[in-house]
Formats: sequence, C-alpha cells, structure tokens
Amino acid sequence: MGLSASLLLVSLLILPLAGDAAFRTPRSSVTWSSMAGNSEAMVLPLFFSHPNSTRRSTPSSPVIRSYRRDLQGKSSSAANAHMRLYDDLLTNGYYTTRLLIGTPPQEFALIVDSGSTVTYVPCSSCEQCGNHQDPRFQPDMSSTYEPVRCSIDCTCNPDNTQCTYERQYAEMSSSSGVLGEDIVSFGKESALAPQKAVFGCETSETGDLFNQHADGIMGLGRGRLSIMDQLVDKGVISDSFSLCYGGMDIGGGAMVLGGMPLPIDMVFSRSDPVRSPYYNIELREIQVSRKSLHLSPSVFDGKHGTILDSGTTFAYLPKEAFVAFKDAITRNLRLKQIPGPDPNYKDICFSGAGSDIPQLSKFFPDVVMIFGDGQKLPLSPENYLFRHSRVHGAYCLGVFQNGNDPTTLLGGIIVRNTLVTYDRHNQRIGFWKTNCSELWKRLNIDVAPYPAPSASNNGNALENLSPALSPSGLQNFNLPGQYKIGVITFDISLSVEYSDLEPHIKDFTELIARELQVDISQVHLTHFARTGNSTLIRCAISPSGSDFISSTAATRIISRLTEHRIQFPANFGNYSLVKWDIEPSKRSWWQEHLQGIVVGVAVAVVVVIFLSTLLTLYFWRSKPGAYRHVNAAFPEQELQPM
Repeated sequence: MGLSASLLLVSLLILPLAGDAAFRTPRSSVTWSSMAGNSEAMVLPLFFSHPNSTRRSTPSSPVIRSYRRDLQGKSSSAANAHMRLYDDLLTNGYYTTRLLIGTPPQEFALIVDSGSTVTYVPCSSCEQCGNHQDPRFQPDMSSTYEPVRCSIDCTCNPDNTQCTYERQYAEMSSSSGVLGEDIVSFGKESALAPQKAVFGCETSETGDLFNQHADGIMGLGRGRLSIMDQLVDKGVISDSFSLCYGGMDIGGGAMVLGGMPLPIDMVFSRSDPVRSPYYNIELREIQVSRKSLHLSPSVFDGKHGTILDSGTTFAYLPKEAFVAFKDAITRNLRLKQIPGPDPNYKDICFSGAGSDIPQLSKFFPDVVMIFGDGQKLPLSPENYLFRHSRVHGAYCLGVFQNGNDPTTLLGGIIVRNTLVTYDRHNQRIGFWKTNCSELWKRLNIDVAPYPAPSASNNGNALENLSPALSPSGLQNFNLPGQYKIGVITFDISLSVEYSDLEPHIKDFTELIARELQVDISQVHLTHFARTGNSTLIRCAISPSGSDFISSTAATRIISRLTEHRIQFPANFGNYSLVKWDIEPSKRSWWQEHLQGIVVGVAVAVVVVIFLSTLLTLYFWRSKPGAYRHVNAAFPEQELQPM
C-alpha cells in the first residue's frame, strides 16, 4: 500500500478459493523458457513530479556500459510502455503511475505497490470516497465494462449480483467495493496491446486512502487479483517485474512488467512464496561501518520474515534489531541530535550534515545487508535517512521499531536508487545499485526528461526553459534554487468556443488559481484567441508578497502544467497546454532585499526576546501530513481474496 505502511494489526480470516490459497505454491503452468520467447516486457518510466536537484547523471562505469550493451542486444523486440511515475517518498510517501481503464479510456493515478494484490479506483457510485487527483471511474461510460458476477468463489454484495473486495492497512485505512472487468492499458506509448483485467471499483474508503491525492492502488503482489498474476496467466508477460526508485534528491525511475536482462553483478536473495504470501527475502545480518550488529539470524525471520514492500515508505525492524541498528548508527556520529519534525513521533534526527546528498557518507556510516547465501547489498545514507522537513541540513532515521511485531518490513526508502527485480518464477529478488533517474539511458529508451539548466548558465539558462511542448505535453522539469522568477506565462487551449467561455472567465481564473495553488490575485488572463471551435488563452502568474516567484514555487507550477494535472469541469471542455515561458526577476539585489533589511533591523530586538518561545510553539503545533510512519507495519491483510 502506498501510504505509510502496507497492512494489518489484526490477523483476520483468509478465505481461500478454488485453486488459490493464501500461502501460494510456485506457479507450475508457466516456465521462464517458454514465456521469455513469446511474451513482451512492459517498460514503464517513473518520474518525480517535483525533482529538486539538477544532478541528473553519474559517471558510466564499465559495468554500466556492459549492461547497456546487453540491454540493447537482447531487448530490441521487447514492448515498451513509456509511463511516468509522479510524486515521491518525501512529499507523498508513495510513487504513482498512470493507468487507463475502459473504452474510451479513463485515466487514473495509482500507487505502485508490491504489497497489495488488488488494483482499485474510486467508483462513480462511491458514497464515501475522497477528492482525488482524477474523476472517478464511471462504469456506465465504458462500453467494455462488465461486473464480476457473484459465485461461490467470492463474497457477494447485498443483492448477491456482484463480487466484492475489502482491504485494510496498518495506518487503519481501508478500501472496499465491487469487482469489475474492463480493458486496461498502460498509455499511448505502450507496445503491449490493452488487456482485459479484473479490478476493484471502490464504494468506500477510510483513513489515509480517503485523504490521499492519488486515486487508488496498482496491486503487484501475489494473488489472483494482482495485475501481475493476471497478465502472466494470459501469457503476455513473463513472471517477473522490476522497480527502480529515484534517490533522495534526484527524480526519475522505472518500472518493468515482465522479464528483462539483468546486470551481471546484481545480488540476489531467495524469496519463498510458501513461507509468506508477501515478497520476502532471507536477511541474515546487518553491518554498520563494517561491523556486525551481532544478532541471531532468527531475529529477521519472525512471523512473516523479512518483507519487501514498495508501497511502504519506511523500514521497520523487530525491537532487538532496531535498538542495535539505532545504537550502531548514532554511536560515532559527531552531529547534533535535534527533535524530529512531528512531536507525535520520537524521530531520531541530526543537524549539521549539509544539503549535498553524495556528501552524507562523510557524516553517516555505510550499512550493508547480508542475505542467506552471503551476498551483500550496500546501503548509502539515503537508504536509511529522510530529510528533516523543518531544519535545513538535518536528517532523520527512516528505520523504526515495528511495535511488538517480529516481522521485518523494508519499504521504499531502503531501495532508493536500486533496481529491484522480483523474479517470481525463479523465486528470488535481485538488487542492483544504480542511478534510477538515468535508467532509461541504460535501457536504450529515448524518453530522457527535458534537460535542466546548469548552475553555471546564469540568466541565459532561463531562456532555454521555454520550449513549445511536444504532442504528448509531458515534461520533467526543475529549476536551480538560485533562480528568481518574475512572471510565468503559458498558453492553454480549451475545446469550447469563446462565446461559451466568456460568461465564466471569473470561474476559470479561480480554477487556475486553485489548481496551481496560487492566490487568485496572481492570475492574469492577458490574451484570448479563437481557433475554430476552441479558445486559446494566455495566462500569466505574477509574484505575490515578494517581488519574485521562488524556484520551488515555479517548479511546482510548471510541473502541474506540463504533467496535465489540472482538472477542469465539463463546461470548460478538454484542454491542452500549448507552451509555457518564464521571465526572470529584473530587480537588483538591493531592490529585492533593502526593505527586508530595514524591517529586519527594526524588529531585531523583539525577535531576539521571543525567538525561542515562538519557534518552540511553531514546531510543536505544526504537523506535516504525508511523510510519517506507523507504530507497527504489516503487509496487506487479505480479508477476501478472489
């Protein structure tokens, strides 16, 4: 599940169906050799929506060059589905990808989750669903939708006409609804033909599921409702998939559904499908600064063992392992320990490490996980730390005690910048440290994001950041932190005539302000043009309060525009972004700062007197919403598998 952790506190009764038990045995009807020859892998690019670093590449090592040649030589016939992954672990606690369901297709942002076994979206009939990123799924609007009729193999709705599902998660959220079948596709760039698949149509959701921005879940776990199992059963992909998440500071990533050539130095751990219905690994030891924690291997083998879950944000260890790990990390640190960002949690945080992620290894120790056969997976500081949201240059431990539960659960933070291959057929999981934002180059897929400006380009770099959009309209975008933006302009085309739009100009302006998260006073409509039955509008976003728009705000605005994340009601028709532009602030340094300096001097005495009190009150009363952990983490609870 893509919230703080994937599922639940109480073991509930699992209802196995014919041919499908909760603890699955290896699939015997599909072999790697037969699948690899006649099926195609779907390659899905994953991108952050708000990348905050201009570092986009790392030196190409001999291993990387060899891997690139292997991929080019062996994957030329593979079908590629080019899909972006939006959001990130720090801001949202999850990654999402775009999935299209129905005829004509209806698009949804779904959390990529290896710990869930059902794909579900909010249904138009839902009476308790939150306000999510996209409109709800409308079964009546799809000519290919069919309800999954009630049978002895499923729990039925009150009318005994349609199968239902129900899922609960560790943070006490839940999803329930009916099961339907429809055409599912992975974007216009996918070479894999759309496939019929069973999915959940939500009629109720609670907790974080109700409040999250994402629409629903894309279930990649083991189970008959899993999108992976359905595609494998149809023979269209081999029984394997891979995920590659970007790092703490660098956007980008990839998801591959189906087999792919693997790096020669990828390390593997056995994954036993009989031991647990979840994806597990044989973790035997953890080393910190090359020193063992001196724990018995059985510590990591309690209950479900060690579970790998892409939808969980953090990592959770049994008490004994957590205490040993925490002590080993903090023992030799020369940083100042500070309170965490949320007073509801006793986070272990340190300040003084700076903002340069590659330099964190100078302040924090390296960690190594050792698997059952002795293979080692090195972890850098970004694999066990997260940024403090209130103190610059401070970081907190992203590994927590898993309550009193003996299960070890490793979330997305552990596999940042790591290609993870879930080789289900061979019952193993592989790990390969890499720059996930650059994975597409190694896959020989030309979908590189629009180049970010170099810090050495100064003002001229801004001139290169105003391209006309490609037909797809999707751009990966960021700005260096030192740029101060004067005005952001963009041209947007609406599929309505101007005469129909004119009475609603005020509503349109308010909608733009709300969707771009700016004040309505910042939105200016500067030009209108009729183009057949459409209307072309030029909008300008001006600064508010200060005399410039920060690079962070500009990145957010441009990302929402280029990723087509603006939602218009039906009376505005469909829209397309034609082009965008940014104009740097023309004010001098003294113009920008003189007023602030004068005001700062005037209130300095007052600030000195009350600073400590004000900071304390602000800190302990403010609560960040997305990036948090739970007291105990479990994989998804199968209340009613199909």
